[in-house]
Formats: sequence, structure tokens, C-alpha cells
Amino acid sequence: MLDRTIQPLICEPEQLAVPSPECRVMKNGIPLYILNAGDNEVVRIDLLIEGGRWQQNQRLQALFTNRMLREGTRRYSAAAIAEKLDYYGAWLELSSSSEYAYITLYSLNKYLPETLDIFESIVKEPLFPEKELGVIIDSNIQQFLVNGSKVDFLAHRTLINAVYGDTHPCGQLVQKEDYHLINPSVLQSFYDRYYHSGNCSIYLAGKVSEDAIRRIETLFGSEPFGKDFRKPEKRSYVPVTSSEKRIFTERADAMQSAVRMGMLSLDRRHPDYLKVRVLVTLFGGYFGSRLMSNIREDKGYTYGISAGIMPYPDSGLLVVNAETANEFVEPLIKEVYHEIDRLQNDLVPAEELAMVKNYMLGDMCRSYESAFSLADAWIFIHTSGLPDSYVRDAVEAVKTITPVEIRELASRYLCKETLKEIVSGKKMS
Repeated sequence: MLDRTIQPLICEPEQLAVPSPECRVMKNGIPLYILNAGDNEVVRIDLLIEGGRWQQNQRLQALFTNRMLREGTRRYSAAAIAEKLDYYGAWLELSSSSEYAYITLYSLNKYLPETLDIFESIVKEPLFPEKELGVIIDSNIQQFLVNGSKVDFLAHRTLINAVYGDTHPCGQLVQKEDYHLINPSVLQSFYDRYYHSGNCSIYLAGKVSEDAIRRIETLFGSEPFGKDFRKPEKRSYVPVTSSEKRIFTERADAMQSAVRMGMLSLDRRHPDYLKVRVLVTLFGGYFGSRLMSNIREDKGYTYGISAGIMPYPDSGLLVVNAETANEFVEPLIKEVYHEIDRLQNDLVPAEELAMVKNYMLGDMCRSYESAFSLADAWIFIHTSGLPDSYVRDAVEAVKTITPVEIRELASRYLCKETLKEIVSGKKMS
């Protein structure tokens, strides 16, 4: 009989085995990464294009080029694409990041020939039709205006602009007028420059058969496609951080204020990054963190508060996020600094650090348990320029970090003087 009054033993994973993908370089030079895992007759195909915000010539160019791929091709209208994908039980995702565009297809194996035909047309022959583009731009403008009334949206925009500056891609804030400057020719020029076989890679994950590999190689690996086969030039940008410590954005009708505190942090390739992740998790990266325990549980200033590092090329952005009643803004900020002081001056109790380690190791185990999550992991590793040993190194960093190291890292990287204070909400008299 199970005695539920006795807590189960906590078992630390001895080793986290993360299978490496098989890499085949296809005839036209595109690398194909294969992760054959799982029992369900489903595959996911990710086609990555090295062309994101870092490469665009004007705001929103990369985003809308990627977004419009499904809105009509030489062979299929937007309605036909949606209807056929729905009929075959497939799902298409389009997304864009700092340096990459992602075209992702989920498909049942038995319908892969049909869904790959649509996928190929989307990748190789989009039309960027003006009518559909106009509808999508109008919809995005309305969403932008709605977001502009939200204090969390305003605070986040203000923070990244204050930290990175107007000349950096992160700090260049989209305005309503930018949407009106997007047209089919702007998107076509970006597509012609970056969407080609010399500038992409493909990840195939799930229950992968040789037939699926052969079809990918036939459609995407046999001949070059695209117009401009130059690799994108690497662009580096220097952040120009504002000298202002506190920046306030007023929303007179706001019931709550959004608080964002942030500063430049480590790039993912920095030797200290993996151990700083443990520090930030302890500080505000999970439900039992210092910020949550103090500011939510003890003081009751907010329903939720978190801290994390947002990764960007060549840098990271350490952010503390919270929303609180207008009268609690100042005491909340004061308690954030108090928790930084504690981390810099006091050793973390062994029991608390053990709990953080177990949380992070468990989270890693969950992150690598399926073929699709494995694909996500390897895409992250490859696009970030990290070594293949990254997962093993991350586990080792979590297991070996000590309270003394936590205190030293807090003193080095949690700098109260450079932490920006962004408040968006109602001005208190």
C-alpha cells in the first residue's frame, strides 16, 4: 500500500542523453538534419532561411516576407493552400527571428507527397499578392493599435529602446507608418536576396522513413533554387544605451502599472552564460524563485514576477517583468534591489540551490523527450553557433555550480547601477 504521507525520494538524473541528428549534405549543398524518433506516423519539416531583422533594409520587411509565403503561389491561391492543408490534416507555421526565417510543416506520413507539394510551392514560388497583403497589413495595424494601449507592451518597447538605442535592430521600434511602407516589391526584393538554396538548411524530425528523405532530396536537394546565391553578410551592431535610469510612460487610465527592469547581459557563447542561467533562475526564473517568494507570496505586490535573459545575436537582455497596482511600483522596485543585495552578499542555502538544480534538470529532461523538441534543441544550438556539447555542458553547469559561485556571479553580472527602471502606467501624485 502506497503511503502518501511520505515524500518520494528526489532522484537527480545521472546523464541526459540527447541524440544527435544525422546530417546529409544534399546534391545542391543544402544540409539535411534527420532526427528519426517517435512512434506516431507524423513528421515535422523545418526549412531555415538565414534572413531576419538583422538583414532587412526597412522595418517589418523580414517579418512580412515570411508571413506572406502562405498567401498565394504560382500554383495555389491562399484559399487553396489553407483548404488543402486542412484536408490532409497538416499544419504550417511561419515565424521570423533576429537572423532567421522559419517555415515549418507538420504532416502525416501517408499524406506527405501531397503536403510536400504545397510546401515546395510556398518556399519556391510565392507571389506576395497585393490584395492579401493589404488585408494582413490592416489586421496587423489594428493589433498594433490595440497593443499600444497595453502597459506591458509600452514598457517592453521602452526598455529595449533604452538598452539598445535607435541604431540597433533591437531598439528600432516599429511605428504605425512602417506598415504603410510595406508593398509586394519590398517583400519580393528581400525574398530574392535571401530565400535560395545557398542560404538554407532543413531539419526532418519524427517517424522518418527513407521514402520521406528521398522526397525531400528530390524536391529541395537535387537542383539549386532561388536567384541570388550569395551568403548573407554578417552584420554587427553596437548597443547605444540611454543614460536615463528611470523612464516613465504614462497611461492615465491604467488600472495597473507595468514594471520592466533590464540591462545588457551575456551572449549565449560566453563562458559564464550557463552558470548565470542558474543564477537568473534562482533570482526569478521559476515559481519558487526569490522574486516570487518575496514580492508575490510575502508582500503581495503582484500576481506574478519573473526574470530571464532574452537572447539576441552578440548579446543578451536581462529583464525583470511584473505588473502591479500603481501604488506598489516603488516598493516593488525596492524589493527587486533587495533580492539582488541578498544574492551578492549572502550564500544561497544548500537546500534552496538543490531545489533550483532539480527544477532545471527536470525541465531539461522534458525539453528533450520528443523528436520535435529534439529538433527545436538542435535548431537552437546550430543557429546560435553553439558547440554540439551544449546540452552536456548545460547539465554539467547546473550540477556543479556552488553557492560561492552564485554569489560571485551575482556581484559580477547583477549590476544595480546599470539596471534600467521602466514604468508604464498611471502617474502617481
